[in-house]
Formats: sequence, structure tokens, C-alpha cells
Amino acid sequence: MRLEKCWFCSSTVYPGHGITFVRLDSKVFKFCRSKCHANFKMKRNPRKVAWTKAYRKGHGKELVEDTTFEMERRRNRPEKYNRSTVQKSVKAMKKILDIRSARQDRHYDNRMKGKKSRDQLEARRVLKNEIHLVRPLVAQQREAEEMERLKVPVADNQDMES
Repeated sequence: MRLEKCWFCSSTVYPGHGITFVRLDSKVFKFCRSKCHANFKMKRNPRKVAWTKAYRKGHGKELVEDTTFEMERRRNRPEKYNRSTVQKSVKAMKKILDIRSARQDRHYDNRMKGKKSRDQLEARRVLKNEIHLVRPLVAQQREAEEMERLKVPVADNQDMES
């Protein structure tokens, strides 16, 4: 089963899914869904569309340069394998997946470093600019007392029947 990559967003295109577009010069473009095909027809650049893999990599949102990606690259020449080589490769792939996930976690942590303090500064700035929208505590307490005073006790069902 051959899994193709979408030309526009770089997601996986499974067999029997997606759209294949063949240009007059015989260049084949695979698209995972009509959204990607429509953006291609509108001559949009995937590096400038925020939801594509190319945009995310170009703007530092995802891990780009990593040696573990070498395993995923497509090779068009057939290879001869023996059983022991395949078993070692499968073990290595599991280890590589662990390494890749650790590196991606580290990349995410580096990206999110300082986000909490930035969010707090933004919240303080918004509060300072929009303080007129926040009601004082005294007014809230006064309103709660007023609501308590207005409450009417509910009589039991036995009192109402008689």
C-alpha cells in the first residue's frame, strides 16, 4: 500500500482517497481533499497559508531539521534485505520514534518557554485598560445581601394542602 503526500498541505493521502491532478507537462499533483485542490487552483502558496505543513515549518512551529526524518524519506530503488537486517531495522524504528517524540517535546517546551509570563502581562494590560468593566467587591456584596433579603421562604407541601 503506497501512501502519498498531499502536494499542498503535506498530509497523507491514502489509496482511493483524494484528487489527482495531471498538468499538461505530465507533472502529477496529489491532493488529500478539495480544500487543498481549490487552494492550488487559486495559485496560493502553501508557505503563506497558515494551516499547511510548509507554513508551520517555515515559521518555526514544527521541528524541521532532525536526523530521524531521514527514515521517512521515499526511496524509489528496491533494496535486498535479509531477515536479521529487517529485525534490526524494526527495533531501530521503535527507538527512533521514541527519540523523535522526545525531540518534539523538547521543541514544544522551548517554544512555550515564557508563555505563562507573557499571558500574565497581557492579562494585566487588559485589566488596566478595561477596569471600568469590573464591578467593585463592595457592590457585589451589596447585591448578594439584597438577593438574600428578597428571598421568600417556601412553604412545605403539607401546609399548602390544608
